[in-house]
Amino acid sequence: MNLSSVIDSSKSLDVMPARGDDPDMPAPETTTLHLRRIDPARNMARFYLLSIQPTLFGGASLVRNWGRIGTSGKAMIETFDEDVGADQAFSRVERRKRQRGYVGLAANSQRI
Repeated sequence: MNLSSVIDSSKSLDVMPARGDDPDMPAPETTTLHLRRIDPARNMARFYLLSIQPTLFGGASLVRNWGRIGTSGKAMIETFDEDVGADQAFSRVERRKRQRGYVGLAANSQRI
């Protein structure tokens, strides 16, 4: 990085723009859902994280993370050409997990 006080152009790579300052690149929209299933009688403490992330080519990816609370767990990524497919998969997986007893947690850790 050039640390001199003179910048040779307005498009210099030496200036680090703040995130979201580029008008040509919109800020990515993400959707995230944290679910937990805790049953002390069965020694069960599981988490499930669903997230929709934009891809570099205009599609969307459904990112799933799951495992025992306190571990890094496992991850799986499904990529879709359009956002609609990712939204449908997100809803399908969320519905299935809620049917199995997973509950969402608010920021203050109360059940929702």
